[in-house]
Amino acid sequence: MSTAATPLPSPAKALLGDIKIAHSVFALPFALLGGAMAAWPLEDSAPVTGTALGWAFGLIVAAMVSARTAAMLCNRLFDRHIDARNPRTARRPLAAGAVPVRNYVVALTLALIVFFACCVLFLTQLDNPLPLYLCGPVILWICAYGLFKRFTWLCHLWLGASLALSVPAAAVAVSGDAVAHMPALWLLAAMVLCWVSGFDVIYALQDVDTDLAEGLHSMPSKLGVRRAMWCSRFLHLAAVALLFGAWSVDARFGVAFLAAACVAAALLLVEHLTVRRWGPTKIALTFFTLNGIVSCVIGAAGIWDVLNG
Repeated sequence: MSTAATPLPSPAKALLGDIKIAHSVFALPFALLGGAMAAWPLEDSAPVTGTALGWAFGLIVAAMVSARTAAMLCNRLFDRHIDARNPRTARRPLAAGAVPVRNYVVALTLALIVFFACCVLFLTQLDNPLPLYLCGPVILWICAYGLFKRFTWLCHLWLGASLALSVPAAAVAVSGDAVAHMPALWLLAAMVLCWVSGFDVIYALQDVDTDLAEGLHSMPSKLGVRRAMWCSRFLHLAAVALLFGAWSVDARFGVAFLAAACVAAALLLVEHLTVRRWGPTKIALTFFTLNGIVSCVIGAAGIWDVLNG
């Protein structure tokens, strides 16, 4: 008795699945928090309200998703041959040949157009030219992160810095001078850098053998798994300390943000205990679920306190 073959997804559906837009959840809540801090400042300056506020947050979301999509597409294009030789990633659409390279190039072009259009709209709708001035260096920075594992095991910090840019970038987009008088913004950005770098080290545990075979650099492949995990723990301890530091220096952060910081610390502890017990076999839990909750909890609590502080 024959069984029907499972139909292959369309190239468009396969490409969208490969982009994993849902992973925007890691940086987007922090970007919205940075925007909220700039829109409702501590000083006596008037908050951003009305139509301008709607434009600001709508453009932050569109710019964040399009920039992150462009970075992911670049990473897939850079790594397509390596992915094809890696048992874990060999079934990715581009690596498996299910989607032509040109489709990824077209999608990358569209994502860049949307991102640059958002930066233009910050000028035309909010009279803020800074996003347009800075969009080139920012997009080059975040799209280049996929190349750095070819050169240095500090590539995890490059990825962390790429997501950390979301906090001051969103604040600058809403209010050009916001970053000059809000130290909590920089503490949050540093927290994101350490947090993302730490969980990217955990994610890299899946590919130690491939990294060694391909001559790629990661903390687990270059330092060994044990040392790499100590680096991840240190980075996450630093992230928690920076989170409490942001709470302590910004008067708008109150009970909600403090509770969120405690929840984040507990979730990161669970993440490391899970990795210690099961290694990378539960990566869906340790990489996406727990870290997605960390981001959403901190972003929501921070915005709540800013609005009600």
